[in-house]
Amino acid sequence: MPYTRLAVIALFFLGVNLSAALAQTAPQAKPQKQAAEVRIGYLRAYAPELTLSLLDLPPRDEGVAGAKAGIKDDNTTGKFMGQHFDLDVTEVKPDADVTKAFNDLVAKGDRFIIVDLSTPQILSIADLARDKGVLLFNIGDRDDSLREEDCRINVFHIAPTRSMLADALAQYLIVKRWPRWVLIYGSHKPDQLFADALRRAATRFGGQIVAEKEFKDTGTARRTDTGLAQVDQQITAFTQGLPDYDVMLVADESEVFGTYLPYRTWSPRPVAGTAGLVPGAWHPASEQWGGIQMQNRFLREYGRHMLSKDMNAWTAARVVGEAASRTRGNDPKTMSDYIRSDKFSVAAFKGQKLTFRKWNLQLRQPIFLGDGRTVVSTSPQAPFLHQSSTLDTLGVDQPETKCTLK
Repeated sequence: MPYTRLAVIALFFLGVNLSAALAQTAPQAKPQKQAAEVRIGYLRAYAPELTLSLLDLPPRDEGVAGAKAGIKDDNTTGKFMGQHFDLDVTEVKPDADVTKAFNDLVAKGDRFIIVDLSTPQILSIADLARDKGVLLFNIGDRDDSLREEDCRINVFHIAPTRSMLADALAQYLIVKRWPRWVLIYGSHKPDQLFADALRRAATRFGGQIVAEKEFKDTGTARRTDTGLAQVDQQITAFTQGLPDYDVMLVADESEVFGTYLPYRTWSPRPVAGTAGLVPGAWHPASEQWGGIQMQNRFLREYGRHMLSKDMNAWTAARVVGEAASRTRGNDPKTMSDYIRSDKFSVAAFKGQKLTFRKWNLQLRQPIFLGDGRTVVSTSPQAPFLHQSSTLDTLGVDQPETKCTLK
């Protein structure tokens, strides 16, 4: 027995010493590599809006919620690619100088910034962003000039232009054989720009604007100064005496009168434009092409339906995520080159992969035509063809562009 006990003790110490020796000679496990960080800024001009209908009041997180959803999807892929995406949100007042807010985001390390700003605000930082190696993704501004004479090589446009929206609507009206239009437009600059886009679309697709009329903003308090009876009388009288027409087109981006037009016009005709049948980048009732999955996820996460600006912001975040994944890095120059190449595309629940136009960095995309409840149609319409992409029948095509990227 004593010999057995001694043998056991000897083997125990031998095992301890052997384990220690192996621990010293075995290669140490390498620490897990830290995920590459991709920081995305979100710079928005925000102030509470007054709309003609309480149902049209934009939610406080419009756009921001879409960006957060996009970041979440980026990180789902990023786990497998060794990448992590962060979002920094900054707000300024409309028409404020955005230079400081922009510089603050850059100081945090944001090299990709989603912007929901006016044209002057975007232009005030576009060249500064280019010099700092920062890419901007415009999700709110619809000005064609920002993609044309004022285009920049580092500004990508997710939001469709006014010309794209007008062309999408015009194609549908021509397909329906409703070619005679009356144009009612507001007195503010955005209204007049959309009216110009509708005139261009009429010329382009064979529509005929048989009459035009401007609705002047008299500065009333909208809801409080106008009772329903007064609105009914005012709109009916305003639309009296027009020549025969198929559709009344309305350009009222400023939300002064357009919502009041349907069902109050002198002649019983459909209304389209900024009221009635409205073109947009997204529709909260879209279910096709996997849209119901996106809608349900968004509703579950944010407690409301997804709006066009939410989809624009989600798409911008996914463009950055897709480019980072494909280039396996976070270098803005490398990612910019990839986004502008033939290899790039992004899926956005719209029935086809979306790409950027090389001549002005506008995202090609279908346009939804919807009323307050359903998607009525999606443009481009089938009869309208193009030599490379039917999506290029919407908006400024390459032979028409005034853009020189720099």
